[in-house]
Amino acid sequence: MGYYKELEHYDRYIDLRYVPELSMIRRNEKEIIIGAAVTISRVIVFLKENDTGNSSSDGKQVFLKIANHMEKIASGFIRNSGSIGGNLVMAQRKHFPSDITTILIAVSSTVSIMTGHKHETLTLEEFLARPPIHTRSVLLSIQVPLLDRKINGNGGSGSKLAFETYRASPRPLGNALPYLNAAFLVNVSHANGVIVNDIRLVFGAYGTKHSIRARKVEDYLSGKRLSANVLYEAVKLVKGAVIPEFGTSYAAYRSSLAVSFLFQFLSPFVNFGSAICGGLSDELVGHLPKDSSTNCNEISTGQLVNSAVLSSAKQEVQSGREYYPVGEPTTKSGSAIQASGEAVYVDDIPSPPNCLHGAFIYSTKPLAHVRGVEIKSYTQLNGVAAVISYKDIPEGGENVGSKTIFGVEPLFADDLTRCAGEPIALVVAETQKSANIAANSAVINYDTENLDPPILTVEEAVKRSSFFEVPPFLYPEKVGDFSKGMAEADHKILCSEIKLGSQNHFYMETQTALAVPDEDNCMVVYSSIQVPEYAQIVIAKCLGLPQHNVRVITRRVGGGFGGKAIRAMPVATACALAAHKLRRPVRTYLNRKTDMIITGGRHPMKITYSVGFKSNGKVTALHLDILIDAGIGADISPVMPLNVLGSLKKYNWGALSFDIKVCKTNHSSKTAMRGPGEVQGSFIAETIVENVASILLMEVDSVRNINLHTFESLNVFYGGSAGEAPEYTLGEIWDKLGASSCMVQRIKTIEQFNQRNRWHKRGISRVPIVHQLIVRPTPGRVSILWDGSIVVEVGGIELGQGLWTKVKQMTAYALSSIGCDGTENLLEKVRVIQSDSLSLVQGGFTSGSTTSESSCEAVRLCCNILVERLGPLKSKLQEQMGAVNWNALILQAHFEAVNLAVNSYYVPDLNSMQYLNYGAAVSEVEIDILTGETKIMQSDIMYDCGQSMNPAVDLGQIEGAFVQGIGFFMLEEYLTDADGLTISDSTWTYKIPTIDTIPKQLNVEVWNSGHNKKRVLSSKASGEPPLLLAVSVHCATRAAIKEARKQLKSWSRIDGPDSAFQLDVPAIMPVVKNLCGLDIVERYLESLLTD
Repeated sequence: MGYYKELEHYDRYIDLRYVPELSMIRRNEKEIIIGAAVTISRVIVFLKENDTGNSSSDGKQVFLKIANHMEKIASGFIRNSGSIGGNLVMAQRKHFPSDITTILIAVSSTVSIMTGHKHETLTLEEFLARPPIHTRSVLLSIQVPLLDRKINGNGGSGSKLAFETYRASPRPLGNALPYLNAAFLVNVSHANGVIVNDIRLVFGAYGTKHSIRARKVEDYLSGKRLSANVLYEAVKLVKGAVIPEFGTSYAAYRSSLAVSFLFQFLSPFVNFGSAICGGLSDELVGHLPKDSSTNCNEISTGQLVNSAVLSSAKQEVQSGREYYPVGEPTTKSGSAIQASGEAVYVDDIPSPPNCLHGAFIYSTKPLAHVRGVEIKSYTQLNGVAAVISYKDIPEGGENVGSKTIFGVEPLFADDLTRCAGEPIALVVAETQKSANIAANSAVINYDTENLDPPILTVEEAVKRSSFFEVPPFLYPEKVGDFSKGMAEADHKILCSEIKLGSQNHFYMETQTALAVPDEDNCMVVYSSIQVPEYAQIVIAKCLGLPQHNVRVITRRVGGGFGGKAIRAMPVATACALAAHKLRRPVRTYLNRKTDMIITGGRHPMKITYSVGFKSNGKVTALHLDILIDAGIGADISPVMPLNVLGSLKKYNWGALSFDIKVCKTNHSSKTAMRGPGEVQGSFIAETIVENVASILLMEVDSVRNINLHTFESLNVFYGGSAGEAPEYTLGEIWDKLGASSCMVQRIKTIEQFNQRNRWHKRGISRVPIVHQLIVRPTPGRVSILWDGSIVVEVGGIELGQGLWTKVKQMTAYALSSIGCDGTENLLEKVRVIQSDSLSLVQGGFTSGSTTSESSCEAVRLCCNILVERLGPLKSKLQEQMGAVNWNALILQAHFEAVNLAVNSYYVPDLNSMQYLNYGAAVSEVEIDILTGETKIMQSDIMYDCGQSMNPAVDLGQIEGAFVQGIGFFMLEEYLTDADGLTISDSTWTYKIPTIDTIPKQLNVEVWNSGHNKKRVLSSKASGEPPLLLAVSVHCATRAAIKEARKQLKSWSRIDGPDSAFQLDVPAIMPVVKNLCGLDIVERYLESLLTD
């Protein structure tokens, strides 16, 4: 827990909340006194709800703004337990990037410290500047003065006090460390302009040990009459004062933020005529000279305001009763017990007697000999039972941790570790905490002598010919004649590059497993895994057992996204190996850091492309050279070329050629991640189209439109997957979405907005998707019990995607065809039970979005046989009784020994196992060009689900996938160190979308086209394809940046066409701000001074 993890074991803890002197908060005539153990939440409430005594109205506003800023620190439950003193001590001792120190220094706060019997009071600045506070010293309280209109004794009755706080962070509403925070307090008076009587400028969290005051800037501004020239000199001084320490990420960006915040704070006081206003408050603007507040509504310097915490949405679904209850938006199965916490996941299973807990020791080097692993002695580490490594694999077993059709990967590194993050051993202890502490204490002795340097880039892999082989049947086919297409082109772009990074799965439930030794040398393993069948194979192979001795059970998975497929196998296998050796149950629940380091994530890529196109935007030829970083193991990487091209072919490129290499590097093995390859392919396509439009000075939407497929060209690019002409709905979706989203009108509105607003720009973008899917074989079993209730088993695993819900609906529909009374309520009688690798074999993978429909079809095959078996009995009973009730029919069937259990194995027809999904999205984005902050104003999605089996479930999948795509394209920065070890390994450093980073308005239409005769009840998948639509947000951001760059060019008095630029993925704040201009404030002020 917390920013600084507890790595030591302590016998006793003291609850400081019950120390009265540390837990009070009160005020007197001069100050508010806050006990060091008072929680941040209590401080916020006090500052908001209590009258602040003799403080002026300006002073009251200061305390309100301090409280508002504190609400952006961490999250509610952390503020409810974390103390204000704890925050200050972390900042003082460990240089924690604190917001609280910044805002409290700005208002001249002091602290009281007791060391032995000695009491002393220090300013907060003095406290932070001291050596780390001794463990014998106690921080007692913090004193915040009640402010009047004087700062340091300056200011008079005619003066005005103004205070603002700022922070730029990946999440506007907090729960993310800032790139920089600031707090400014100024006393001004009005005499032929605005004069600064006194000012305090504090900056923090920008790559410095503590929050600091910019004293040179304060000294310069004190006594000055504010003007554009004074402001220009001040921002130059700030840039020299706020300099991050060496090695700080985005150092130039952080310095530019300091300039932006000072500009935002002081610009309302400067008479720019009608040029600029805003940024503080309505009350303050009311005290400014009239001409300095002109057009405040039109042109603002304020940060983006997230006024609506909750997003709004419009959802359109169509339910059908042709296959009732299939097609109904029934409530997701298990949702109530999931919401209440009653649903049992692997880690919720009570530990068996004598159960041990495991934690992985993993490599931190990319390529090295492992000479030994040392941990503290078992007596020092309470409860450690063993350290399991490859040496503990039994005779007849193999060092294997995972398996695909492309090969196996080792469970543990042997004498050689081949990547950072590779498991080396499993520490087994009496508790999970003891195991984690032991693993963290491990010291690995490495030796790199006589080893080649590791391969850590795809370029190095090419130099050393380090590749994984792609089977010919998986390598995509080229389309047309590239040379001929390039000869027909009017324009060409040659050898343009794109780079894409990785993405972590970040499921709610980390990797977890429980292995229990059973009688007769058997092993029962409970695993959170998407592919129990393969886990069974791997565990049996590792332990040297026949597969029938290993039973893998999976009830449900707490989110997978592909990360609980191959990468879950080593976790289950390691527990099984430890349990086998120690003859005791062993379980593990990986902490978030270990999970993020060893799981691998999405495939990074480097793409080089050359494209030819006509003057009207029609592309005639495209060639791609793609290098895919697969990491050290094959995993599913050989399918990546097919996946990338599958989504990239959504446009008619005329001729398409490519050279794709799957590179073997010394990174952790990359694995399936929701839409593996397809997400990258879709982005590549949009980047190329954007570049073509930029060269031709055309609207991007026009270039997209002219390159959309006709059904004829779709057949050329996709072959049999295209299906029949009525199934190609993209053109209709494209036009309908353009109309329903009011795109034409919004483009005009955005143009007007961009003309009126200097510091905020908007962009809009519409993108299509064509997503190729494959349906795989899946088993099913349906059994009808004596009371008429129904038990269903399927190969598919419930990951949260609603698979069980659709299976229940299909079971009720298929069995209701028997046509007897009571079948209208069959849905309530159906229960889908956990996957058991010894009960239902050939379960296969739950992946690729199509397992729900294949599981449903397997169940329908079972039900059809059951109906066939029950038919004669029903007819006989009808002759005897007239109407026949379902329960009576089933009871009689049991008496007459009718077999009421059926297994099936659905194998899709080769001619229809592949199909295409279509959709489109329009997104509108607003950027703050002073900070790089992005706000998604609105996203409109239209997605063809065929004839949806459950529109409510599909709607949830569409929205969830789209938001996860926003994470990849806009937020989730996947970072590694020089050795390839993941360093964005926690919630502190890896930011998935939250309520303040998703669209403010999200409109989704689940479109039931119904033209899918070869599909399961005409349905189509919804799990992965909508994720690709999130590229619309990235493209809209690019459009907004383009407008900002036009403005910057005009200020710089540069003529000629706009320069081309590429927006990286993810388009985080520093990336956006860099493209808008890190020196944009200076350039603007220079343009004013030149004029």
